[in-house]
Amino acid sequence: MRTIALVPIGPVPASVLAHLQRELPATVKRDVIIGKEIAIPSTALDTTRRQYLGSALLDELARHDVAGADRVVGIIDADAYAPGLNFIFGQAQKPGRFAIVALPRLRDSFRGQPENEERFLSRVLKETTHEIGHTLGFAHCPDRTCVMFFSNSFGDTDQKTARFCARHTID
Repeated sequence: MRTIALVPIGPVPASVLAHLQRELPATVKRDVIIGKEIAIPSTALDTTRRQYLGSALLDELARHDVAGADRVVGIIDADAYAPGLNFIFGQAQKPGRFAIVALPRLRDSFRGQPENEERFLSRVLKETTHEIGHTLGFAHCPDRTCVMFFSNSFGDTDQKTARFCARHTID
């Protein structure tokens, strides 16, 4: 049985994990389990930027592998970045087993707007699906409605769907 394990990296709202566990299977064609929370690695924090380095989070996730899981996705409620980028919504091994999704910038409140929980959960689902797509070897897609379209803003994420277009086949 192919399974995706969601691993909280530090405290993560239970509602986020429950939403992903309920919604992801239809898109990624895998069962979804919730793994044990792991500590946020202090070595991943860039104190100058006040952000966590995505590759360091991926390394920590790999040290806490979930036996039997096809893919392992770390969910962190802290801001993250990759070299050359101001921030990331997520990062993944491409292809590989591990991915991370950072929640703060997916919230309307990050930009000083009133929170919209439904929109936030939709963004989390899209970005988690996107990162799982990378673990499956999928590149960014030019179709703005495909979940593999590169998101550089709320608008990009809100415009795309949580589904893969015909260019991407999940078995």
